[in-house]
Amino acid sequence: MFLHSRRNQIWLGLLILGLALDLWIIVNHTPMIPQQHWAQKIFYIHVPVAWTAFLSYFVVMIAGIAYLVKKDNRWDRVGLAAAEIGTVFMSLVLVTGPIWAKPIWGKPWVWEPRLTTSLILFLIYIGYFMLREFGGHPERIARYAAVLGIIAFLDVPIIFLSVKFWAPEVQSHPQVEMAKQPTGILGPFFYSLALFTILYVFMMLFRIHTLKLKEEVQSHAV
Repeated sequence: MFLHSRRNQIWLGLLILGLALDLWIIVNHTPMIPQQHWAQKIFYIHVPVAWTAFLSYFVVMIAGIAYLVKKDNRWDRVGLAAAEIGTVFMSLVLVTGPIWAKPIWGKPWVWEPRLTTSLILFLIYIGYFMLREFGGHPERIARYAAVLGIIAFLDVPIIFLSVKFWAPEVQSHPQVEMAKQPTGILGPFFYSLALFTILYVFMMLFRIHTLKLKEEVQSHAV
């Protein structure tokens, strides 16, 4: 089993310690931003979580292309695992965003471009999982899911570049570049970003392993 491996147990322990340290740094060693105060600290979680979700959806797209070309079920497992994990992180994006927005905007949600396109991506993947559940023949499901995963990724650059696509007056998100952030922010931010990326890789390896075991059990039962 995946978690019976000594190496994986060590990695899991290091990740737990790293996440605890990340939280401690965010609370105690990141600067307060005027007009945002404690709400700003969600930035160190919200942005890395969003990055991880987008990275995972990129993997879904690559796996989908590979599956359509090679017809290898290993790529279907990678795509499904990445879709599941990406959607977990995307749901966290949609939760942590309103936590920041409530004290800053006075309400947790406004229908501005970045929020709206992020919600659309989340809903596309709800449809993706419905397809996986009710699509019929396994080979047809894998093929359709691969195509949908490729198409869905088109929304990711739209989300990322939404602050440039739409006029500033219709947007609520701040448009400050990372290089212009105040001193003391970038170090903790990049630590959190790296940590969530490593966490993502660990989750992917675990989920691919469990999906492979599930397929083996199903094949033996037939």
